[in-house]
Amino acid sequence: MKIGLAILSLLAGITLAQAETLMGEVVGLADGDTVTVLDAQRVQHKIRLAGIDAPEKGMPWGQKSKESLSDRVFRRIVIVEWQKQDRYGRLVGKIMVDGRDANLAQVADGMAWHYKDYQKEQTLDDRLRYAQAELDARNARRGLWADPEPVAPWAWRKMKREVRAGQP
Repeated sequence: MKIGLAILSLLAGITLAQAETLMGEVVGLADGDTVTVLDAQRVQHKIRLAGIDAPEKGMPWGQKSKESLSDRVFRRIVIVEWQKQDRYGRLVGKIMVDGRDANLAQVADGMAWHYKDYQKEQTLDDRLRYAQAELDARNARRGLWADPEPVAPWAWRKMKREVRAGQP
């Protein structure tokens, strides 16, 4: 068992070592999990916050989630720790502002879900912290968890796709 944990810890360290960083100012927000960062060379980068999924525009809590993230990062200098680009060309990463994880804060405040479909891309530490933050927010009925049956963004997107596909 100890050997398995040591190997898992080593793999988590390798994942961190492969992460790249980007520093810049947050100059725009699309929603509660997507921002635009302007780097020192004046190049804009779309960033999808890793490990979380926030309500979409038009969903309950969508605007509040965006406002929450804006209060935390807009016009602030951030460090983005990223490892990949998504199919839309966005960098997928963790946003650090003043040494704090903004992605985790969105989950802890009940403004986003821990996106478990992609948790294997997180370090073990982050995976555990995000899962616990979501559980704590649910139990405290913070943010979107105040709703009796909040709809997860991935379920909402799927319903929208199915409705569109069913239309002539």
